[in-house]
Amino acid sequence: MKAISLFACGGIGDLGLRHAGFDVIVANELIDERAQVFKHNYPETHMIIGDIWEKKQDIIDTTARILNGDQLDVVFATPPCQGMSKNGRGKLLNLVRQGLKDAVDIRNLLVIPTIEIFLKSTAHTLIMENVPEMENTLIPHPTKDGELILIIDLIKESLGPDFSSNIQVVEFANYGVPQCRQRLISIFTKNDSLKKYLKENKTLLPKYTHSKDGKTGKKWITVRDTISQTPPLDAGKPETAECKEIPYHRVPLLDEEKYLWVSNTPKDRSAFDNQCINKNCMFNENQTHSSEKDSDGINRASIETPIYCQKCGELLPRPWVKISDQYRLMKGYTSAYKRMSWDAPASTLTRNLSYACSDNKLHPSQNRVLSLYEAMKLHTVYDYNYEWKRKDGKKVSDKLIRELIGESIPPAGLEQIFKNIKMIIQK
Repeated sequence: MKAISLFACGGIGDLGLRHAGFDVIVANELIDERAQVFKHNYPETHMIIGDIWEKKQDIIDTTARILNGDQLDVVFATPPCQGMSKNGRGKLLNLVRQGLKDAVDIRNLLVIPTIEIFLKSTAHTLIMENVPEMENTLIPHPTKDGELILIIDLIKESLGPDFSSNIQVVEFANYGVPQCRQRLISIFTKNDSLKKYLKENKTLLPKYTHSKDGKTGKKWITVRDTISQTPPLDAGKPETAECKEIPYHRVPLLDEEKYLWVSNTPKDRSAFDNQCINKNCMFNENQTHSSEKDSDGINRASIETPIYCQKCGELLPRPWVKISDQYRLMKGYTSAYKRMSWDAPASTLTRNLSYACSDNKLHPSQNRVLSLYEAMKLHTVYDYNYEWKRKDGKKVSDKLIRELIGESIPPAGLEQIFKNIKMIIQK
């Protein structure tokens, strides 16, 4: 079966497509260095590099030329989510209130060329992946003088009554991915087999194979299951921060202050909750960190969390900022500088996975963040024949690896979804 991939990034999500039996004939990606990684891993796919607004006709024409009269089955699109995600939307609202940014994030408008390409591609099914917030994201209607419309409603309106839709939030841990990653899977189809199946079963997605308690299928795959046998590392000094026997099993060094905070962070907790380390005190009931939503609905961390021990007055090993001789608590949420749990799937891996201050990114027990090797395993990309190389021969940086992982879908979960789609069509 044949597909094209829009916003393809480095092709990690497309591993699921390929291993489900889809031939990705054309792909589009804006950023050259990401497209170069895609081109190395998919040498048979025609990659079109550039802005989808400018390249849409090229995508349509190239697809038609390669098909040469054959049927295109699927358009797979994963447009940027930063304008829709919780964090991205919160930042956007702040900038709008300050008069520094327009109310509509232009990245959210990328659904418009996606629809245009799909309608002209002859494909019978459009499959989109994004954050759950996409379902409630408004954009200006392209033909109704700026009238706002939900993205999903715009797609339905543009495709018309011949299409049925399945809009569903998926927890990828439920498909055996050792990472909690919720995504909105939106499927729009005019294929008779898919429409019939959807009408009878209310979903086009496969049954979950795993669950948190194990009552539905197997129990979630945990961090312990996935990386507990990995050689230990420590971010305190160069000789302990890398395992040269395992490619990409290395972590960035922590400076003295950060190492103090991380090394005193107990299991399943945040460094913002660290207690007194004064040997003459060791008071462990200092107020811990908290957060709550303000009147504008934006989550705000507490400004009352103590930085000094409430019993002896000594400085606590909590993330601080030093101004002159005064210390104050660093601004941060309760999930910052926090350890992952051994006995649960990893938290969502983002492009900031190598930063200790990012949400739930500390190793469950060691004094460091996850290594790139561990991230590859938790994201399931390690299970596939995928190389961190570029078609142009340039080196793939650690930064690029983090971006490709953080902005992609775990392919093991996506493979199951596409296998189910293919099975229904071919029945």
